[in-house]
Amino acid sequence: VVTHEILPQLVYSLAQQNRFYKKAAAFVLRAVAKHSAPLAQAVVDSGAMESLVLCLEEFDPAVKESAAWALGYIAKHTKDLAQSVVNAGAVPLLVLAFQEPDLTVKRISASALSDIAKHSPELAQLVVDAGTCSLLVKEVSNSDVGLKRQVCGCLARIAKHSVDLAEVVVEAEVFPRILHCLRDVDEVVQKNAATCVRELSRHTPDLAKLVVNAGGIAAMVDYVQEARGNARLPGIMTLGYVSAFSETLALAVVVSRGIPPLKDALINEPEDHVKAAAAWSLGQIGRHSPDHARALAEADVLRRILAVYLHRDSSEDLQLKAKRALKLDLSHAEEERHPEVRTPASAGTTFGLATEYLEVPWAFRTALAQALLHWAHPGPSHSTLTKWPATATLLCRYVVQQFAKVLPNDMEARKAFVQSGSLQKLQEVQAERGSKLQEMVDTINLQYPPEIVQYYSPNYAQSLLEKMEAFNPSG
Repeated sequence: VVTHEILPQLVYSLAQQNRFYKKAAAFVLRAVAKHSAPLAQAVVDSGAMESLVLCLEEFDPAVKESAAWALGYIAKHTKDLAQSVVNAGAVPLLVLAFQEPDLTVKRISASALSDIAKHSPELAQLVVDAGTCSLLVKEVSNSDVGLKRQVCGCLARIAKHSVDLAEVVVEAEVFPRILHCLRDVDEVVQKNAATCVRELSRHTPDLAKLVVNAGGIAAMVDYVQEARGNARLPGIMTLGYVSAFSETLALAVVVSRGIPPLKDALINEPEDHVKAAAAWSLGQIGRHSPDHARALAEADVLRRILAVYLHRDSSEDLQLKAKRALKLDLSHAEEERHPEVRTPASAGTTFGLATEYLEVPWAFRTALAQALLHWAHPGPSHSTLTKWPATATLLCRYVVQQFAKVLPNDMEARKAFVQSGSLQKLQEVQAERGSKLQEMVDTINLQYPPEIVQYYSPNYAQSLLEKMEAFNPSG
């Protein structure tokens, strides 16, 4: 079609012929433009933009639909092509088309506006300046599944660019309507709504707080719990973005039971990028204080993060995020412990946090890291784990370092360290003589009587046998 110079003839006829011809010609232009940016540019170079925009003013909904579809396919490829659509004056007419009673025209015009807004803050601002947001938000509750898909997707693409654009979406009263879409029967509507909430929550603490106050965390936790596969990703990222801003917001995620679905995604999702997102979000929850890290330890999350870190098939990105999450969470192990109740500044806020969670004595102790030592030196049967020296030496040193800081100041922790079997595992750590790791192992061993350390040494049984063989009862 392009090579044989048919496009100029189509464009000429587009402005001259009846509505049936216009619909068919716009369909051909759309079919050409959708394949690639060069083909879309060929449509623009043929002078089709002006004729397509004029078709948006046609009375016939079918002509408007075909023209809007063609403009959207042109705009979706690159920022420059989207700018060509804007320069042709299409945005105001697409907004008018969105207000048509015909649902198909609504869907296609919303899709075209979304394809324009996704490229840059400037283009998104032009879409917003046309009065789009309030119109889009009104249709979030529409019963038509296709329209809800496009509306939620368009709002997400507007909100992602900047704080100002996200605030415009919020001011259009997108909450709580967008949260209702998280329970829609259509999975695409759910995912697009979750993506919109993610884009709104990622910019500033105030916007994240607004999402929490609107009930967004509880709704997102339910969504992550029920969704599967790549659809989980926006929900997982939302919980991570909210948790990253402050310990108050992270505690809101904990109290809303956000840890179990993140742990489930870390364990059961087959795709590494979803696992990596879950590891990152868990790290954002535990990074703030011992209370937050304790919640992860009690949910047996740390051992699971270490498992994906050591797994030989884990991607580099997954290993990196798992390692960072472990370091963030373990960094609180050396902080001073208090047996009395510790109530963070978040108590009494507007988030409705469960006070019973805050009234638990600090029982973190060695539970934060004891599981790591049980994985420290996998035996030959652990064929799914990477070789120890290649991936885990630094991590083991970091864990032992935390123990070396904790145990000298906490008698209960020293007892728990022995009872959990961690002291025995510590004796199995293969550290080079004179290394920092060996120094830290020695520091921990000095916290116990020599007899106890000797009892848990790997060669203790053998040494007893040798003594028994050498012992002569007859003197």
